[in-house]
Amino acid sequence: MKIAILGAGALGCAIGAALTEGGHETWLLDSSPIHVEAMRRDGLQVDDAAGSRRVTVRAATQAAEIGAVELVIVLVKSFHTAAAMRGALALVGQTTLVLSLQNGLGHEDVLADVVGRERVLAGKTYVGGVLRGPGHIESGVKGKATYIGELDGRITSRALAIADAFNSAGLLTTVSDNIVGTMWDKLLINVATGALTGITSLTYGQLYDEPLLKATALAAVSEAMAAAKAAGVTLSIAAPEEAWTLAAEGLPSSFRTSMLQSLEKGLATEIDFINGSVVRWGERLGMPTPVNATLVACIKGIERAMSDRQRMEAKT
Repeated sequence: MKIAILGAGALGCAIGAALTEGGHETWLLDSSPIHVEAMRRDGLQVDDAAGSRRVTVRAATQAAEIGAVELVIVLVKSFHTAAAMRGALALVGQTTLVLSLQNGLGHEDVLADVVGRERVLAGKTYVGGVLRGPGHIESGVKGKATYIGELDGRITSRALAIADAFNSAGLLTTVSDNIVGTMWDKLLINVATGALTGITSLTYGQLYDEPLLKATALAAVSEAMAAAKAAGVTLSIAAPEEAWTLAAEGLPSSFRTSMLQSLEKGLATEIDFINGSVVRWGERLGMPTPVNATLVACIKGIERAMSDRQRMEAKT
C-alpha cells in the first residue's frame, strides 16, 4: 500500500517506520526541512525496546514530491489540520482515503470539509513516540493498540484493508463498529491529565501524588462522560476513576504529557480539541462544563503569556 504520513513528528515517524519495515511504500511528509533532510541523508534513527537502528525511509517537505497515495494518515497538530490537508491535496487521487489518528475530537469534520466526508475514516492509537532530534525518535509500538473505523460504524472492506496493512507491519489494529465511542474513550484519558500537567508543569509521578489534582481530574472526566452520554455515545470506560488509571498505565513517573511538552517548547497546545471539545459539546447539549472550561481558560492564559513573552524577546 502507498501511504503518506501527514505530519512526521514523533508519532508519525513511529508509525511510518513500522509501515516502512512492513514493506509498504510509506512517505513521511513534514514541514521541517532539517528533519526531512536528516531522514533523507541518514535514515530515521529509531530507539525502542529492541535497541537502536536506522530505518531507510522516504521523506518529503512537499506533497507534490509524493503524488497520489492510497492512504493519508493525518498526524499534524490539531490546529494545523485544515491548512495542512489543503496544502497536501497532491496526495489525494480518485480513490485516496484519509485517516485521522490525532488526539481529541473534531478532526474528521475539519478533514471532511477539505476532501469530502466519503473519504474520511477515524481512528485512535495508543502507539507512542518522542522526537529526540532531527531524524531521531524514541518509538513505542510493540503491544500498543490502534483502532480505526467508518464514521457511520459500518465494517467495510476498505477499513479492513487498512487494518490488514497495519497489522502486517506490527501495528496491532482493530476495525471498530463504534469508532466514535473509541475516540471518546481516548478523549477521557487525555482530559484526565493533559491540561492539569500543562498548568502545573508536573510529571506523572508528581501529578498522581496530589489528591487535590486527582479530584479535579475526576471532575473533568465526569463532565466529559455526561456529555458523551447525552450525545448518545457508547463508552467502554464506565467510571472517571478508570480513565484516571488508564492514563498512567505503563508510563514512568517521569512521563510528561504532550501538552506539557508543547508549553515547555513555547508552542501552542491542542487544548481546543481536548478539554475544549468537551466544552463545545456541553454548549451544544445545554450542559454545564465548568471544570473543563476553567482548564481551557488556564491553558489559554499560559499560551497568551508565552506568546507575549516571545514577542517582547523578539523586539530586544
